[in-house]
Amino acid sequence: MNSLPHQRDTARLPTIGDRFAHVDTWVFDLDNTLYPASSDLWPKIDHRITLFMIRLFGLDGMSSRALQKHYYRQYGTTLRGLMTEHDVSAEQFLEFVHDIDRSSLLPDHSLAKAIASLPGRKLILTNGSRDHALRTAEQLAIDHIFDDIFDIIAADFIAKPHEEAYERFFERHAVEPKSSALFEDIARNLVVPHRRGMTTVLVTPEPGHHDRREHWEIAHGREPHVDFVTDDLTAFLERLAAE
Repeated sequence: MNSLPHQRDTARLPTIGDRFAHVDTWVFDLDNTLYPASSDLWPKIDHRITLFMIRLFGLDGMSSRALQKHYYRQYGTTLRGLMTEHDVSAEQFLEFVHDIDRSSLLPDHSLAKAIASLPGRKLILTNGSRDHALRTAEQLAIDHIFDDIFDIIAADFIAKPHEEAYERFFERHAVEPKSSALFEDIARNLVVPHRRGMTTVLVTPEPGHHDRREHWEIAHGREPHVDFVTDDLTAFLERLAAE
């Protein structure tokens, strides 16, 4: 008796590309996400924030830094705390703290190509200023890829991780969260987006590099609001395109 030929199981396990197949809007945080956390850019900004507070309050460096981080944790940005409790000028603060040398950032053509290959819109969502995002993206040679930037001014100075910041972003840019992905280096900033249906990616420092985030900000990707984790944004995006 002849037997039927063996049937191979053609079922395919989902790839990482499958998990992003529905995405038509790609949203990226700026600092320590579009450029690596090993860069000296954020420490320069962080230092400028401390210096601003030293000059504002006349405190010593240690006391100013402690107050800076207190406001950052409570309000999402130090600026929001200063505006709320001390009526500080947002424009003056942003101009001062982002007045830094960006020449240490080199053009990242591989990242530019990887982002450009993504199908759909590309947006920057930052707690910094639009001017800072533009100048930083220009230094990286990726500014031409993005459709727009949503900054802290557009958010009416309500910062991530507060839900109102995301609501303003979704409304301003007609973003449908369930067909969007967010790349971000701070895990708490992924809580609301995940709840709203965004696919979330936590971008962590490269292995062997010092993690400059606050100890309470550090996550390891096992949190329920983190869908994916990568310590190499370019490689992650290239993998998406390949699959």
